Amino acid sequence: MQGQFASSDTHRYSVILPTYNERKNLPIIVWLLARTFQEQQLAWEIIVVDDASPDGTQEIAKQLAQVYGEDKIVLKPRAGKLGLGSAYIHGLNFCTGDFVIIMDADFSHHPKFIPQFIRLQQSNNLDIVTGTRYRSTSTPYLAEARPGGVHGWDVRRKVISRGANFLASTVLGPGVSDLTGSFRLYRVGVLRHIISETKSKGYVFQMEMMVRARALGYSIGEVPITFVDRIFGESKLGADEVVSYAKGVWQLFTSV
Repeated sequence: MQGQFASSDTHRYSVILPTYNERKNLPIIVWLLARTFQEQQLAWEIIVVDDASPDGTQEIAKQLAQVYGEDKIVLKPRAGKLGLGSAYIHGLNFCTGDFVIIMDADFSHHPKFIPQFIRLQQSNNLDIVTGTRYRSTSTPYLAEARPGGVHGWDVRRKVISRGANFLASTVLGPGVSDLTGSFRLYRVGVLRHIISETKSKGYVFQMEMMVRARALGYSIGEVPITFVDRIFGESKLGADEVVSYAKGVWQLFTSV
């Protein structure tokens, strides 16, 4: 999976990074993303959607724009914490790429998997490629047969994640193995269409995106990834998200 893409690949890739108190993580993830795209000789930009972080995240983003260029690091802040789904909608307004990559800014998602996403998309002309932390048997478009993995979670977090995906897969049958993941590549027009149909907010948003995509007939592939719990800061998953997820599964079952 190493090496550069063909010189004929003239696509541009936009990364939307929602941030809140990611001052320590942002320089690391930006450096890794920049190195990945540069090694593959791909056109790129990073849209940083910061929700009024009090820790100075926006100041770091401005400094990174001076280092990499304001055409590469684009800061588009918001007035406060308005939800993950609306962060993608906001960031999408400023994307100039043909494809959009959504991922976490806390180093949970390593940019080294992005070339695999792009290769799978190109080889099968896919609309969406999503990272999976589990063993996938449900999609015909799979980068490798090996399972993904999770590092840094306690038993509670693993049980919640496994249970959430099992519940959603059993009830909704979405055809992908990791509905709650948030490391994905979309055609820009496909992402705009799906977002326009999606009603959920927060933790349920990612799940509904995949269910809507399947219902709309878009092609989806999976790449096994290794998820590493955040390097700096605290996880934002709480009991409220677990309850809202269960409610979201039921709402999708009755409406999609």
